[in-house]
Amino acid sequence: MSSSTAPMRIYLDHAATTPPSRAAVAAMQQALEECWGNPSSIHADGQHARMILDGARDTLAAFTGTGARNVVFTASGTEADNLALTGILGRWGSSRGQHIVVSSIEHEAVLSTAEALADSGAAEVTMVHPDHDGVIQPSAVAQALRPDTVLVSIMYVNNETGVIQDIPAIARTVHAARAETFVHTDAVQGAGYLPCDMESLGVDLLSLSSHKLYGPKGAGCLVLRDGVFVAPVIHGGGQERNRRSGTEAIPAIAGFAAAVRELVEHRSAWCMEMESLRTMLTSEVRKELPGTIIPGERAQRVPSCASFVFPGIRNELLLTRLDAAGISASGGSACSAGTTLPSHVLTAMGFSDEDARGLLRCTLGHATTREDARAAAAAIVDAVRALSTSIADA
Repeated sequence: MSSSTAPMRIYLDHAATTPPSRAAVAAMQQALEECWGNPSSIHADGQHARMILDGARDTLAAFTGTGARNVVFTASGTEADNLALTGILGRWGSSRGQHIVVSSIEHEAVLSTAEALADSGAAEVTMVHPDHDGVIQPSAVAQALRPDTVLVSIMYVNNETGVIQDIPAIARTVHAARAETFVHTDAVQGAGYLPCDMESLGVDLLSLSSHKLYGPKGAGCLVLRDGVFVAPVIHGGGQERNRRSGTEAIPAIAGFAAAVRELVEHRSAWCMEMESLRTMLTSEVRKELPGTIIPGERAQRVPSCASFVFPGIRNELLLTRLDAAGISASGGSACSAGTTLPSHVLTAMGFSDEDARGLLRCTLGHATTREDARAAAAAIVDAVRALSTSIADA
């Protein structure tokens, strides 16, 4: 009786989630076993947990160049984005205005929140569109501002194309036009590759997510500039300085902080290697498939992201073939997985609906090897050629 061996998996979906690092797992295990007390309790067990929480807050504060009191732990980056938009509007909307500006290429965590606020009558929303390279121009943001604009939210790095936005220039433009307008950036996809110092970026609020940085799922944070206050979205016992109630998830937060400390130490070397591998992957695919389109190719991009459009090829068919070949990739945002809708990012960039349905996103990690990149390129080429043949024969 013959037996078949499953193909070795190559994971190229780090923009969706990263594997937790050994340091993160070790910190989580220690917290689960030794620091399981409630950090709001005054007894020794509670204060042991409080020590872990305070240390993690110090780590995230140092990472973002702000004070520890300005770090609000949440359960995810999505919650952090919700708290940024809803919290600013709830705290400042009556005095500074109820107009919000967001880009049309934001993650659904921002877009859906803005839409919900608009549908409820709590806010008016203006959408700013990118150029064909996926770049949000500061001048376009300036044109969208109104006297009642309370918040501008533009992501640091796009999760589907890897395109980097010039957040410092956007923040300067906004603050010069209207000093009372807050600027928020969803830095979930950028923090693994780019500095997140609040002062250098010029932002008032910044969102992070643990599981995009080799930490566990279940932890994120919203970081605030001094003097920026948000109304809570979750009410209860008043944890996180009355900004986010609920007993803090100490194991997840401990893992988050451990992953960030490791990231700070190794980020530069990791980025150099990923840049080399991304170049190899895209070059080998393009050499064999010269009609390949790389969205945002002319813009600055983070080194991990290799996105492709193969005209005439639907990504759900391509992803199925790649999965069978042992390649884990995606067709865009993991939060929209399973849909056959065109990528809202690519349509905003001017791609046709047909091409926007064909986005393939391969995102590398620090454990990706040259052998992985070569094997993935070969698998992509084989899958696209097979699908092209099937379409031609149909």
